[in-house]
Amino acid sequence: MLYAIGDIHGRDDLFADLLDRIAADRRNRPHELCVLVLLGDLVDRGPDSDRVIERALSLRAHFDRVHHLIGNHEESMLAALANDVRALRFFVRIGGDATVRSYLRDDALYDRLTFEELAGVFADAVPQSHVDFLARGEDMVRYGDYVFVHAGVRDSVPLERQKLTDLRWIREEFLSSRMDHGAMIVHGHTITADIEERPNRIGIDTGAYRSGRLTAIGLLGTERWYLQTR
Repeated sequence: MLYAIGDIHGRDDLFADLLDRIAADRRNRPHELCVLVLLGDLVDRGPDSDRVIERALSLRAHFDRVHHLIGNHEESMLAALANDVRALRFFVRIGGDATVRSYLRDDALYDRLTFEELAGVFADAVPQSHVDFLARGEDMVRYGDYVFVHAGVRDSVPLERQKLTDLRWIREEFLSSRMDHGAMIVHGHTITADIEERPNRIGIDTGAYRSGRLTAIGLLGTERWYLQTR
């Protein structure tokens, strides 16, 4: 049995709620092994990215196997943590300011630091265990007829030859494609009002950080179902 969770974006409250719903759901479905896949973008925009990462680190005690994908926001965070001021500016522009604030827990300090100063302070504030966790992320996971990626895949490119930039950043070319990719692609990255099922893909980024609705897909044999926070 497998569950995959869409973009959490710093909403640790919703993450905890959805994990509770998954735990309850598991109890009602006989299974031998249970796998969890986090589709990336755990960080940014919401208020508690640090707590989301800490919770994600604890999940191996509750599932037989846990995968986490590197989303475009994790990619940007790792670049910003390399004490790169230009990367930090970009990270902040796409919502990373919320992540930096979550680790500093001192808005007054954040507001008075220059980007040059903030680069070093941010790197010092993030535990090495969190950096290591982010760096261990995967870009594609496959189970049976389902392939899990953060953003999507590019047409006419075999799954095993996809570029990281597409797996983490692609949008319209993938969303508008009707091509059979050789597997059902389960992805996040692009916000929709609700679950988006297409013949070749399933999008489960329901904009948790602003909608309050975090979504998981469940898979067992030929069954497919969804769980959501309210």
